[in-house]
Amino acid sequence: MGIFEDVLLNARSAVDTVGKKAGKVIDTSKLKIAAADLKAEISKKYEILGRVTFEAKTTGKDYSKSIDEIIEKIKELNEELNSVRETIETSKQKTKCPSCGNYNAKGSSFCNKCGEKLPLNETKEISPDDVIDFTEDNFEDDDIGL
Repeated sequence: MGIFEDVLLNARSAVDTVGKKAGKVIDTSKLKIAAADLKAEISKKYEILGRVTFEAKTTGKDYSKSIDEIIEKIKELNEELNSVRETIETSKQKTKCPSCGNYNAKGSSFCNKCGEKLPLNETKEISPDDVIDFTEDNFEDDDIGL
């Protein structure tokens, strides 16, 4: 009976792990869909902004209040989109560069885009004891196969 219980326990553990990973994939997919929806909404707002601006210029009417409202809405949507993108990248285990905003793989010491040193992933200092001196005096004839 012990082997059967072990098999059941391992199977449950595997199912739990797969379930968690599937949930993570679904959450990321939902975030990507939300980001796509936000991009589409932003595009619509830009289109409306263009039409209102065109109408204002061609008719001479004052649509500045409407234009300001549309611009504010675009700013809000962009902030929301940036938040969703940051959540997606964080779930992918990426680090954001404080200098340029580019996302880099966790564990990176430098930004792949701008080359700035990433503060959370400090590189290990090399001590003088770790350095190997490769001068001729340090090699014996046996070390180089003679």
